[in-house]
Amino acid sequence: MARAKKVITIHVRDDREKEEFMRELQRLRLPAFIYVHGKLNDLKINVQGTKEDIREAIRRIREIHNRVRAKLYPDRRGLYRYTIDDLFREVGASVSTPILVKTLELLGETVEVRERELVTSMPWEELVSLTGTLGGYLSDISLQTTRQIREVVLPAAVAYDLEPEDVIDLLVELGLAEWKKDKFKYELVKNKEQALEMLINHLKGEENED
Repeated sequence: MARAKKVITIHVRDDREKEEFMRELQRLRLPAFIYVHGKLNDLKINVQGTKEDIREAIRRIREIHNRVRAKLYPDRRGLYRYTIDDLFREVGASVSTPILVKTLELLGETVEVRERELVTSMPWEELVSLTGTLGGYLSDISLQTTRQIREVVLPAAVAYDLEPEDVIDLLVELGLAEWKKDKFKYELVKNKEQALEMLINHLKGEENED
């Protein structure tokens, strides 16, 4: 197969975008050979390989750049777009998407899920930190809880700055959850939407009393 070469230029706004883009580029596993050089905000990317390899590499490079931009800069509505897999890879932990979405809602952030993308008003660094906290809490309580109760406990713990174990105790106290001896797990007595609503109302009431 004849080998070919093509150079494309990617324009980045600042060092942060450049670093993020280069990091993603290094993760790419492609048959084409890629070499990057550039001054200031213009990166010249030299792609070598068969015509097919080059076409595929350029498509992937542009895709990465779009993803990096969507992650670092908000759109007109002030929202960022993140690939959920990128987020979990960055954090080194994963939590269920409903837990993440509910936590963001309780924190007053705009959030929606589109396929494997999270569209939200929370900036990347904050979201990485939040997901890391949720992942830590999840590992603390995963053995003694069902999936349903975790979808109530974790968002409330983060939004109200409580230990997850304290939230579980509160759910039991409020009659919203109980310990199942046969399963060695806490589980909800009510459905999770009701349980979360009643828990939040209780926590808001406590805030108002302060």
